[in-house]
Amino acid sequence: MLVSEEVRVLKYKKYQRQGPDYRFGDQVSFHDVKETFGLNHIRLGSWVEEDEKHKAANLIFDSLADLAFILKLPPKALGLRQTLNLAFGSGGQQGVQAHYMPAGRELALAKNAGAGALAHEFWHAFDHYIAPKAFSTSPNGISFASSSWLADVRAISHPLNRRLEQVFAATFLTGDGTDCHAYVDRAVALDSQYGRQYFSKPTELMARAFEACIESHPQISNPYLVAETLSSSLANSGGYPDLAHRQKIFSALLAYFEPLGEALGREG
Repeated sequence: MLVSEEVRVLKYKKYQRQGPDYRFGDQVSFHDVKETFGLNHIRLGSWVEEDEKHKAANLIFDSLADLAFILKLPPKALGLRQTLNLAFGSGGQQGVQAHYMPAGRELALAKNAGAGALAHEFWHAFDHYIAPKAFSTSPNGISFASSSWLADVRAISHPLNRRLEQVFAATFLTGDGTDCHAYVDRAVALDSQYGRQYFSKPTELMARAFEACIESHPQISNPYLVAETLSSSLANSGGYPDLAHRQKIFSALLAYFEPLGEALGREG
């Protein structure tokens, strides 16, 4: 499936993508998206027209394929063992381009404004999914691994879980592990500026760090998957890790996801 290293450029409206050619020019359907990436269910809004379905299916397919390529995961792993649901043009929140709803384990993309948020929301879904597997949290409650780690919830002993803890340490702490990283300090300052706690939430800090690493990948450029972590008002305000910090976080992410992908590959 995802084997070609051939680089091409895709243009859909304003989206210009550079990366491997996974579809070889074929039109895919949302059924293909569901089956290829192991999703549980896909819900389409009633106002999504046929032409929009075709374009969106291609964009989402390529974006998830890019994410699997970057993280060195089997494509089906992105469905989180068939627990992740996807909504397109349905169930959105006014003024929000995309969101993850933990109660329904659903990642929702707005029809006209969801571009650029897929990587961010995927991390939220993964953060939620992995929490009870990595920490002693209730499997039926709503908890996130990033929040559990910062709250010193007892970790479940496993080599992969220790690698996940290193991802959080690389993101939240200084190199010697004795203090908050400047990235966290900048987020606290942003919250103070806007008068609400949002940017410094561990779930949001980690989602922004994750998408920043994805956008900084040297071989892939996909503005539907992720955008504006390098150049935007939030980026200019220090809302994302700087380039050196991204490299450190990405190394920790690969040290976690690559052996996870190998283990899943052996299972498959």
